[in-house]
Amino acid sequence: MIWNMGNLNVAVLGPEGYAKSLGKRGTASDIVFYNLKKGDDTVTFIEPTRYPERLAPLFYAASMADAALIVVSEITPIFGEWVLMLDEVGVGRGYIVLQNYLVPEDLMPFLRGTVLERYEFVDEDPIALRDRLLAEAHTRASVRPGAGTVGSIPIDHHFNVRGIGTVILGGIVRGGIKKHDTLKIYPGEQ
Repeated sequence: MIWNMGNLNVAVLGPEGYAKSLGKRGTASDIVFYNLKKGDDTVTFIEPTRYPERLAPLFYAASMADAALIVVSEITPIFGEWVLMLDEVGVGRGYIVLQNYLVPEDLMPFLRGTVLERYEFVDEDPIALRDRLLAEAHTRASVRPGAGTVGSIPIDHHFNVRGIGTVILGGIVRGGIKKHDTLKIYPGEQ
């Protein structure tokens, strides 16, 4: 069975707060979620705000992403870490916005041989980016997971609610879950 809801998770790597122009701010910790919704389609922008102070937020954002949007104003070691992380995690779809008079030829030697060499260079136009990403989300209709399907959810926040139990906030990246499913927490198999 196919649901009509489309969802796309996009890692946004660039100046801190860049995703503000793309969606409405959601939960925040080491990463910040920005949400964009049109009809049943949603795009979730994931920005690793505690990076480069800590490497983990970059890993979390890349691991949760279906696509990436990278904003490059100069070629720095941080840009190199973005390329390595997105390639290692395998985020094969993405867009590159260039600033400060950079041209695609400036970046190509650093992208060659990585998944980023297939990324599309786009203009810095938040309205056009939102429309393009919503259209991409629309093409990704959700499929209801089959019986016995295992789900995977990176957890952003958790808290206890009396009478209910532990509530988690995160995004399903694989499979699915249902109300009252028993979950295992890794690492440690709790």
